[in-house]
Amino acid sequence: MTEQDCRAATGAERIKVGGQAIIEGVMMRSPGSLAMAVRLPDGRIVVREQHWMGLSQRYKFLRWPLLRGTVVLLESMTNGVSALTFSANQAAMAEAEKQARSTDGAKPVAQPADSGALSALALFGTVAVAVGMALLLFVVVPHALTALLGRLSGDAFDVSSGWFHLIDGLIKFAMFLAYVWGISLLKDIRRVFEYHGAEHKSIFAYEAGLGLEPGQTARFSTLHPRCGTSFLMVVLSVSIVLFSASFVFLPSLPGLHPVLRHAIFILIKLPLLIPVAGISYEVISLAGKRPHSRLLRLAVLPGLWFQHITTREPSPDQIEVALVALRKVLWREAAGAAGGVESEQTFSDFRAAVEAIDAAPAVAEG
Repeated sequence: MTEQDCRAATGAERIKVGGQAIIEGVMMRSPGSLAMAVRLPDGRIVVREQHWMGLSQRYKFLRWPLLRGTVVLLESMTNGVSALTFSANQAAMAEAEKQARSTDGAKPVAQPADSGALSALALFGTVAVAVGMALLLFVVVPHALTALLGRLSGDAFDVSSGWFHLIDGLIKFAMFLAYVWGISLLKDIRRVFEYHGAEHKSIFAYEAGLGLEPGQTARFSTLHPRCGTSFLMVVLSVSIVLFSASFVFLPSLPGLHPVLRHAIFILIKLPLLIPVAGISYEVISLAGKRPHSRLLRLAVLPGLWFQHITTREPSPDQIEVALVALRKVLWREAAGAAGGVESEQTFSDFRAAVEAIDAAPAVAEG
């Protein structure tokens, strides 16, 4: 994917690209490609890329507004777990090689045949556990705490009250803020947040139609309106409004035990998360398409503020890794290549990776 190709793919025909920071690297995803680039301790860059097709590309009804947001969220979690596993394996193998050299000279370390992939069952299980923990921490616990506060205040507010859902939302926000701030104190997580900033800068440079070079990319902001952090902040806001509007019409169930009663209300909230995610996704998408809209900028503003925690200013070598992943997905899009072809390559540095990607032919179909 040459710089001319990169510039030609911007503007009205610009391909929508998203990404995620991983351990010492970045994952990028385009409509037809998924690529991960990881920096090894010796400075080399490992790149894995494969053709990728989302569920909405296979089933048109999943593209419907208010439904596609949930699909994108679940796919992002699945791809994210797979990418994190790949990067963790790379880090583990690099550490094993270092220990082997320190104890046995230059003794080689065998690399697992499938070091970057999870089995379908393991991937499903990991995502299921992650979703379950998220629902427990950010749906069940805040609802229970809000119900307890209502009881302690003499039933001053109940689920039919907008105050209940406002307090519920504020508790969710406080818990999420405390969690992210807490992990940001860890050295390894700060590195991930730096790669998060590199991912945003790279996408900004691509959207601006510039050549994907570190010097040009570094000047962009680390705060991007389409970030998952902004999405979560919009989710919290939309959930407050939607739950407040919906629970007004539900029966109060006064004859039930309070625990059972609120358990039923929590179960009612779960399917409502689908339209919540859907509405939030549409807001984020519009904010990305219309960056000058004051209303949309206001809607994503809390998420942009929050990105001051989840992103850090990256170093030039971190920007290089993000650009390699971005160039790799754009290469497949430019080549028009489909099929299940997967590649994994190791490059000595950024320039070697760029030259190899630019010179790579279109892969075979099938």
